[in-house]
This record gives sequence, C-alpha cells and structure tokens, in this order.
Amino acid sequence: MGKKHFKRETEILNQGSKVKGRRDKPEIPPIYMTTAFNVEDLDELMDIYEEKGYAYIRNRNPNRNALAELMSYLESAEESIIFSSGMAAISTSVMSIVERGDHILSSDTLYSETFDLFGKVLKKYGVSVSYVDFTNTEKVQQAVQSNTKILYAETISNPMMTVVDIEELANISHSNEAKLIIDNTFATPLVVRPLQWGADMSVHSLTKFANGHSDTVAGSLSASKEVIKNAYELQLILGSPLDPFSSWLCQRGLRTMDLRLEKQMNNAEKLAAALEEDPNVKQVHYPGLASHPQHKTAKKMFDGFGAMLSFEMPSDREGINAFLRELEVAHYAMTLGGYRTTLSHPVSSSHQSVPEVDRERMGITLGLMRVSVGTENPDDLVEDFQQALKVFE
Repeated sequence: MGKKHFKRETEILNQGSKVKGRRDKPEIPPIYMTTAFNVEDLDELMDIYEEKGYAYIRNRNPNRNALAELMSYLESAEESIIFSSGMAAISTSVMSIVERGDHILSSDTLYSETFDLFGKVLKKYGVSVSYVDFTNTEKVQQAVQSNTKILYAETISNPMMTVVDIEELANISHSNEAKLIIDNTFATPLVVRPLQWGADMSVHSLTKFANGHSDTVAGSLSASKEVIKNAYELQLILGSPLDPFSSWLCQRGLRTMDLRLEKQMNNAEKLAAALEEDPNVKQVHYPGLASHPQHKTAKKMFDGFGAMLSFEMPSDREGINAFLRELEVAHYAMTLGGYRTTLSHPVSSSHQSVPEVDRERMGITLGLMRVSVGTENPDDLVEDFQQALKVFE
C-alpha cells in the first residue's frame, strides 16, 4: 500500500522530517535540537524508560549525555550530570543533600554567588552555614557540628587562590558522616581529580576552562551513581539541564582542554614570576610560586598549578583604570578560562555584593586584580603587564 498524500498544511509539517540513508557513524556527533523523540507505540515508550533512552529533552538528550560521559572520564567518576550553569550544578548538588535543620561547613573564601546561595537562599529554608579557614584543618575539625551534612570548598579559591588539602578534608568529612563537595572549576580535572583524593562530589562551571571559548554557559556534577541518582531527580524538578547546542559546544571545547591548559599554565607561571618581581606589584597569589602559603599542598595534589592568578596593585582607582586602559594584549572581561587572557576586578564584579568587612577579611582589596591567563606568546603577555603597570610610577 503506497504512502498517503495529505493536504499542503499537513505535508509541510512532515516532509523532510526523517533522516534518510546511513546515519550512524558521523565523524562528529550531530546536534540533537529536538525537544522530544517519537515512539511507535506505548511498548516502545516503556522500553525507552527502562533503557534510559530518549523521550523528552529535560530528562535526557544525546548531546548532554555525551558531555556527561566525557566529564565522568575526566573526573574518574562513576557518573556525571550536566547543568545549565555552574551555579545550577552547585545549588542542585547541595540541595540534594541538606534539609531543614542541617548545617553546612564552608571555606571562608568562595565565589560570591556561592555565598549568596548559602546565606540568602538556604538560610530561608532552615539550613545553617558557618565559615572557617579550610587551609587550617584543626579549625575545620573543631567547627564540625553534630548536624553538619556538607563540607564545601573550592580546589583553588576565587579570587585569593588559596589551596585546600582535599584528602584531609575528606577524612574529616567522612569521620563525621558528612559529604565533601569540591568546586574544581579553577583547577580542572587535568590538574587534580578531587574524587581520587576522597571528595564525594566534584562540581564545575564548564563555562570556564572546560569550554574554553567564552561562548556558552554550563555546569557539571561528577560523583558516585548513588549521589548522582539523588541529584538527577532534583535536577528534573528544578528544570536546570543544559540545552543540546551548548552541550555540543562544551564537548567540542573539552576535546582541546589539555592542549590549551598546558600552554595557559606555562604562561601563568611565567606571568606570576614576572609580576612577583615587578616593583609596582605588592603581592602575587599563584599556587606555583614558592611564596604561596599552600605551595607544598599544591605540589602534593596537583599536576600543574592552573592558569588562574591574582595580584595586588596600589589601591588607587584612577591608577587601576589607567592600568586597564594601557593593556593591549590582556583585556577586562566578566568571565575566565577562555583562550585569551582576561582580567577581572573582584571588588567591582565577582565580590561586589560581599560586604566590605568580609572582603577585607578575605584579603580582597581595591587593588586586587584576578587574571585568567590565555594562550598568547608569554613574552608578549609579560611585556604587556609590565608596560601597563608603569602607570603607578
């Protein structure tokens, strides 16, 4: 029996909607820009549910699953899930564990919006949070409470570049029946895999070094199957999965992360050393420098020292503006991890909402500048900073 031909308004919806010919071996996975997948009948639908196949985009998408598979490999994790942003990954990870009456013990140096999640959101739902210097494990142990369910820290903190001993924090967490969550964005799994050092969950803003091209926003959580199951169920309710195109872009970026990051880390080491010698720089924060307070901890855990650094100039707003205008290679941008060198002023951007007294306690001064080092020629980069810093002379 031949195919029935329908009226124009029906055919225009269906003609060309099916891919014909062999299509199972593309060199690069296609982008599955569809909100749903068709099924022949209810039996096939049940099979899809059973096999964790594809029916609806919020539940699963081939591009998102492919990205999760790659992140699981990179983080040496049983499973991963992909989110619409790094903050979605952080909030879902935390909320999948705590409930009213629970306590979170957090590092006192964090990305400001993580502070906001803890202090402005979770507080409203009866979850308490306290902060301590996570580089001092004795203080961490003393600060654990009977209702502590999470210890939370960043591998390399934003923007002070402090480094935590993940292994020691994991021992404290597990001896108190708590989970250790590590934000591994600044380090990336090419520098360290937190799960291998005992962390329970490793979260990322994939927007940054993972994607590396400053063209998409994404996040991830890598952990055990049990942890992922709980977080995935919450993700479905909150509705924070990543879209197919962004998933495809991010996976494309990850393919070259090791190449990019090796160059970026080499450049960062050279730039940090040059800045440390510059008479117009008061202090440089970079784990690869012998002067860094946690340099030995970083050497113990890391394969390389990352491509993020921060440094302190004179706290002179006019001078800082002049410095930024003089730069020719590096430039200001409200992001990090891209292939070009970018700067950010924490007081004016990432930590603007943090009270001044808390910023001062963390060491975030008016003169502090955060640098995400790119893949430029290192001599060009160093010379660019040196000539721009002369505005303070």
